[in-house]
Amino acid sequence: MASFDTPTFRTVLGHFPTGVTIVTGMRDDVPIGFTIGSFTSVSLDPPFVGFLPQVDSETWEALAPAGRFCVNVLHHDQNELCWRFAKLGLDDGRFDGVEWTPSATGCPVLAGSIAWIDCEVERVDEMGDHYFVLGRVVDLANSTEGDHVPLVFFKGQLGAFFVPEPREAESADPNAGEADVPDVPQFDADDIDELDGA
Repeated sequence: MASFDTPTFRTVLGHFPTGVTIVTGMRDDVPIGFTIGSFTSVSLDPPFVGFLPQVDSETWEALAPAGRFCVNVLHHDQNELCWRFAKLGLDDGRFDGVEWTPSATGCPVLAGSIAWIDCEVERVDEMGDHYFVLGRVVDLANSTEGDHVPLVFFKGQLGAFFVPEPREAESADPNAGEADVPDVPQFDADDIDELDGA
């Protein structure tokens, strides 16, 4: 029997930073999607990726029958979009005003994402209180515009990850190559659905 409780488990795992994605799909002709932090690369050959929605997720229940999905990797300035798609339920207008184009499988590719991965569902396994959804990648691309700075989730908050530009050894400026870190607005973490993956 475990010697720790659920809050401790969540707190400790929260020290592992993750990227933030929105997984999208279609229910009939209606776009649907939800925020997922538990996304991972699985295999290069064949090209597999995976994510873990909660077993009681209404969005996954609606998305699953189509057998396909698209993973949108969020830019650091898409924090509002992250929280909008992390809400529980379906009928909340989360796609209202959101620009998107269809992927090869017909799933929404969200404008402003730094990368997207289009998939067909290979298999789904129940893992405790989550499903593990394995997807076979059929198409993917990354943005060729902007700074490609991703949105990151760490210890219950959103932030950004910057790779400092290389500095010349002879540079006299101690701040050379350092990026300005943006202020990422926060929301009530109690309202989220999938972001923390637990």
